[in-house]
Amino acid sequence: MRHRPPNGSAIEPQSNTAREKPRWHRSLFAGLWPISRPRLWPVCRLRLWPVSRPSHWPLTAGLPNVLRLCMLLAALIAGCDRLDMYDQPRYEPLEASDFFADGLSARQPVEGTIPRGGLRDDQALYTGKEGRRLVSGIPEGAYQAIYDRDRRRFAGSFGETDRSSLRRALLERGRERFDIYCSVCHGRTGEGEGMIVRRGFRKPPSYHIDRLRQAPAGHFFDVISNGFGAMPSYANRVDTNDRWAIVAYVRALQLSQNAGLDDVPTDQRDNLPETN
Repeated sequence: MRHRPPNGSAIEPQSNTAREKPRWHRSLFAGLWPISRPRLWPVCRLRLWPVSRPSHWPLTAGLPNVLRLCMLLAALIAGCDRLDMYDQPRYEPLEASDFFADGLSARQPVEGTIPRGGLRDDQALYTGKEGRRLVSGIPEGAYQAIYDRDRRRFAGSFGETDRSSLRRALLERGRERFDIYCSVCHGRTGEGEGMIVRRGFRKPPSYHIDRLRQAPAGHFFDVISNGFGAMPSYANRVDTNDRWAIVAYVRALQLSQNAGLDDVPTDQRDNLPETN
């Protein structure tokens, strides 16, 4: 039955074909196996391109199934050269080379090469010496390094930061590193009564003897870097800035056992306990 709109024109009813849901479009593999029930073949639901009938397929339209399969295999074989991927043209570690005169495949850096962050232009900071003499105090670069480690701890820039705040931060870092690396031999107070000494290891000298109390700060840095006697080098365990933090803490330990009244700030002398 036809419905007439107000203007009098007739509207044809839509065919059942227009209401049908779009069918699953066949992919490149169409015809190789039955895919009449998409739920059983989830892989085949992927569409390489939208088509509605075989005449719209590019390249493979009308080709026999066997020929399609051959084209697919040829494409896979051409894209996967297993020999070049499995055994790539490269040198294995420590493999010899006949290209270079020295026979080594691993090349040394060009003479004078400086890695990023490896420019050691501050001799006092990186060697503990000025010329051939050991430095007597903590280099300025050590305070700059402790400031750069945690800038949020300080209110202003490095030049505006109070030196006492930098010293405190350096001592805290030094105590942490000392307890980890040094206290096992030297003890927490520097007396040389660490745990492994109690187990039979050779006892190191106390930090509080006159010889070490009078030694310059560069001496302790040099011993940590290069070793001394039974003590090995700790250069590969403790970086340069942390070595200076340890040196600062060693100085604090020495002062704690040999301090006088003049070393105590005047505003804190009232807090000292009375002695007979």
